[in-house]
Amino acid sequence: MRRVLIALPFALVLLIAPAAHAGGWATVGLSSTPAGTEPGTPWPVEITVLQHGVTPLEGVEPAVIITSGDARETFAATPTGKPGVYRAEVVFPTAGRWSYAVDDGFISERPHTFPAVQIDAETSAPAPATGGDGGGGTSAGWLVPGVALLLAAAVLLARDRRRHHHPQAT
Repeated sequence: MRRVLIALPFALVLLIAPAAHAGGWATVGLSSTPAGTEPGTPWPVEITVLQHGVTPLEGVEPAVIITSGDARETFAATPTGKPGVYRAEVVFPTAGRWSYAVDDGFISERPHTFPAVQIDAETSAPAPATGGDGGGGTSAGWLVPGVALLLAAAVLLARDRRRHHHPQAT
């Protein structure tokens, strides 16, 4: 019975984690940020999409999404000829604080977000942080419970081994 209790957390992680992400995830890297871009001027950016953070993904359709208040625009990226690398020309139509994100075109449940940027005619710089995930990466919400289950199993296993190697005198 004790072995079943120890194996249960491992089995749950192995069953739940793959199902939660339907077989994969991707990371996104950008060749530059829009800092320094003026309104109405294209920001040329290359997007690198890697499956599991390693393998270049070809045949996906990534896009850059910009938002400011109620304004939202999407800019499709096209393949560059290099595996996993796509190019977009993003134009911020007006000055102001803009958020930007990338839909990787793969299995992403939500876009990869990046820190907001202040776009203005004279100079652009990263905007002060005001919350959001700012992660620019993949959601790994399933990771914390999985690690907790593995740690609990390790503690139970160590306790069980200690009890078997050091039996109490009767």
